[in-house]
Amino acid sequence: MSPTSIVAKPKLACEIAADRVLAGRLIESGGGLEASAARELAPGSVVPDLVENNLRQRTVVREGIESALGSVAGRSKDVIAIVPDAAVRVMLVEFDALPSDTEEALGVVRFRLKKSLPFDVEKAKVSFHAQKVRDEVRVVAAVGLASVIEDYESAFLESGFSPGVVLPSMLAALGGADGKRPTMVVKVDAHTTSIAILNEDQLQLFRTLENSRGVTITGEQLAEEVYPSIVFFQDTYKLNIERIYVAGLPESGGAAPALRSQTGAEVQELVAASQLGASAGGSVPRWRMAGVVGALIS
Repeated sequence: MSPTSIVAKPKLACEIAADRVLAGRLIESGGGLEASAARELAPGSVVPDLVENNLRQRTVVREGIESALGSVAGRSKDVIAIVPDAAVRVMLVEFDALPSDTEEALGVVRFRLKKSLPFDVEKAKVSFHAQKVRDEVRVVAAVGLASVIEDYESAFLESGFSPGVVLPSMLAALGGADGKRPTMVVKVDAHTTSIAILNEDQLQLFRTLENSRGVTITGEQLAEEVYPSIVFFQDTYKLNIERIYVAGLPESGGAAPALRSQTGAEVQELVAASQLGASAGGSVPRWRMAGVVGALIS
C-alpha cells in the first residue's frame, strides 16, 4: 500500500470490486463527486484473496478500468486505487512507544505483525498510521502481499493511469464518516462484511468477516453479524454506539430497524445524495460508491 499523505492528492478514485469497477472524479469544491461511472465485470474476473492471484481475467479488468475511469478522468491520470477488503489485512496493534524515524517504526510494526499473517511479512507491502491514545500508541496497519497489490497496480498502469495511493475499500470508505462520537460503519460487498468503530476521530475496532450472502443479506442477519463487535466495544470502552453508517446495501433502510433495536443508535447511509451531484449520479447507485466517495472527500 501507499501512504495516504502525498503532495497533491488525486482528484480521481477507482475501486476494483469482485463484480464491477467503480470510478469517480472529485468536484472542485471537494464536497462530493462531479462525475461517476461503473462497469460490471464477468463473474470470476476478480476473486479477492489475501494470498492468491486476484485478477483472474486481466483483460476484462483492464477494459473495465479503461471504460469506467476513462469516462470520468478528463486529462487526469493520477488515481486513488481501491482494492477489495478481502485482499488486504487491516490490523490494530498497540505499542508502548514507536521510534520517531519512519523506517525504524515500520520495522517495529512489521516485526509485531509477523505471527499474525498467513504470508511472510517480508513479502508484504505495509502502511501504517499511528494514533496516540493516552499513554500508548495504537497503530492502524494495512498489510497486503506485495504480489497481490502489485497486480492491481499493474492493471491501472496498463490502462494508462498512475495509482499513487492504494487503499482497501473499507479504509477508503471511512473517509466519509464522521467519527467524533461513538460511530459504527458497516460496509457490505459481494464476499465480505467489514465493520469499523470510530470515536474521537480514532479507529478503535476493525473487522472483516466472510459474507456468503453478499448484498442479499437481510437486516436481521446483518445485525446478528455485527452484534459481537458492538458488545466488544461496549465492554472495552464502556461506551454505547450512538450512530451507525451503512454502505453496500441496496436497501440499507431495511437494516435500520434491526440495528437500531440492538443499539438505540441512529442509522443512516454512509453516502449522502448530496455527495453525488446531478452529473455524478446517473445510473451508479450511491450505496455502491462509499469507497470512491470516502477516498476523495477525506
